[in-house]
Amino acid sequence: MAVNPFKKGEGKALVYASYQRLLDQWGIPIQEEDVATEFGQTHLITAGESSNPPLLLFHGVGDNSALMWIYNISELSKHFYVIAVDTMGGPGKSEPNNSYNKSFDQAIWIDQVLQHFSLDMINIAGVSNGSYLASYYTITNPAKVNKMIGLAGGVKVSMLKMMMLFLPEALLPSSEKTTRKLLRKLCAPDTSVVFEENQEIMSHWTYLLKYYNNRSMMFHKYKSFTLNELSILKEKALYLIGEHDRLSNYPAAIEELDRNQISYKIIPNAGHGINHEQASRINQEIINYVIGSNA
Repeated sequence: MAVNPFKKGEGKALVYASYQRLLDQWGIPIQEEDVATEFGQTHLITAGESSNPPLLLFHGVGDNSALMWIYNISELSKHFYVIAVDTMGGPGKSEPNNSYNKSFDQAIWIDQVLQHFSLDMINIAGVSNGSYLASYYTITNPAKVNKMIGLAGGVKVSMLKMMMLFLPEALLPSSEKTTRKLLRKLCAPDTSVVFEENQEIMSHWTYLLKYYNNRSMMFHKYKSFTLNELSILKEKALYLIGEHDRLSNYPAAIEELDRNQISYKIIPNAGHGINHEQASRINQEIINYVIGSNA
């Protein structure tokens, strides 16, 4: 039986309705489509001219494309053909099937998404878990990746730090008060306002905390990268890490990047919500890295 990313049907309906209202706030022409893959229907949002360089985007755990890229999509779509992917098993509009439960392979899944667009070469960016997906695909398919940008992520993953950061809020009864507390832990001091001043974002986050079945992500497998694999990232990757990001900016994580000579920048006054907190800076960093500073 296929895993259900939502605990209740009514919760899914609330999330989907809010998802659409967030897309309405994007303020640009977009297309939504569902692409059949071996592991289920993958929901995609595209924006920008198809003649632009392609940029594949992956959100983090417990969120979705509509929420993740709301403050980035307008600028990025001026320079790229943006393909925002709702992660299989996440609380977006992708629908896993039985094969997802049994044999999910992240690289095969991404490959099948790319086949839909007949793309041989891409740029790829992701936030948090999306940064891992971008890194993993770059390592497994280096010939298909031009540039890769990891936001609020690195090459070292600490599940313990993640659990400590999200608890106890993840276990408390869902309310906007709980959402606000969690976002303030995730963000740099005084920057959570970018979430809190948008009522639809706050409502959407609250729905996700209440109705998302986190266990549906357990079919994503994570691995430590070898030295040879990390050498691929040295040639293609840039990591953008918030100054106050407790999940990505800690000594062991930074030392791993330094030791393997992988490029990164510490972004001032940003936490784990880096691309919301410092949207203009992050947009420009992505454009400069992929296209060049004259873009």
